[in-house]
Amino acid sequence: MRALYALTIAALFLGICLTSPPELWALEKYGRPLPEMEGAHDDSEEHWVRGYLLSGAFMSNPSFAARPDNSGLVGLRHMIHLETDLYKEYLHFYTDQNFFSDRQAGWVSLSEWDSVYAFTGTVQNWGWRLQYERDAPLDRSGIIQAYADTLVTYRPADARSLSWWRSAFPDQNLTVYAGGGWLFHNQSYFARPDNSGRALFRYVAHADLDLYRNRVILFVDGNFFTDRSAANVLRPSEFDLVMGLAVRYHEMEIALIHERDLPLDRGGLVQRYVALQLRYEFEWTKSSNPAGKQLSLHR
Repeated sequence: MRALYALTIAALFLGICLTSPPELWALEKYGRPLPEMEGAHDDSEEHWVRGYLLSGAFMSNPSFAARPDNSGLVGLRHMIHLETDLYKEYLHFYTDQNFFSDRQAGWVSLSEWDSVYAFTGTVQNWGWRLQYERDAPLDRSGIIQAYADTLVTYRPADARSLSWWRSAFPDQNLTVYAGGGWLFHNQSYFARPDNSGRALFRYVAHADLDLYRNRVILFVDGNFFTDRSAANVLRPSEFDLVMGLAVRYHEMEIALIHERDLPLDRGGLVQRYVALQLRYEFEWTKSSNPAGKQLSLHR
C-alpha cells in the first residue's frame, strides 16, 4: 500500500510539471541544495565545512553550449560545492566551482569555468542570498559573463508537518520554496539563451518530492529572467526548468537530469541536454573537548 502511495505522489508531481508544454525543460545553472546528512550530529561538535563533489556526463546534448559565447557542446561537468556556517542558520558562506568540457574538442579538456561566491541565511521560513557569479572560457579568449544579485525566498512548512500527510504517506515528503531576485550589478549576464539582452530580475521556484525516506527524490527547478532593456522589465524573457530523479545511498547520489533553456518573449536558441550525475557529500566538524578542538571528518 505504501508503494502505491509513493507512485501516486510521483504521478501527481510529474503531472503538475508536465502540464506545461514539453518545450519547458531547462538548464541547471547551480548545484542543488544539500539534503540533510543521514547521520545525526553530536551536540558536542561544532559544524565547520560541508559540501560535495559532482561529476556528470551529458549523454544527450544537441545544443547546450560549452562556453559563455555559446560555442561548442558540453561533454562533461565537474563541480565542487563548499559551505560553512558563520553565525548559526542566519549567516552562511558558500562557493560553487563548475567546470565544463567540450565534446567537440575531445571531451576531456576543460572549456569553461563558472565561479560562484555567496552569503546566505534563513530567518524562520524566509531565506536570503547575496551572490557573485563569473562564467569564463578556459581554453580560448571570449565572452565573460558576470553579475551580482540578491535573492529572497519563502519556504512553507514541509508536507510531513501535516498530520494527515504523515498518516497517509509516512515515508514520503514534499518541500517547496519560491522567490525573486535582482541582478543589481550585471556586467554581461544575458537575458536569453542566444546571448541577447541583459538580465535584471530573477524568479525562482523549487520542489523536492521525497518518494522514500530521502533516498529516492524527484526534483524540479524553475528559473525565470527578465531583460533590463525590454519595454516591460518585469516580463520574463527566459525560462530554465530542471527536472530529475535522484537515488541516494549514505553520502552518494546518482541523478538523471533533463533540462532546457528557452526564450519566452521571442523565438531563438533553445539549449537542452540529458545528463547523468554522480555526487559525493562530505562534512568536517570541530569536536569540542576539555583539551580543545580537533578536526574530524563525517562520512
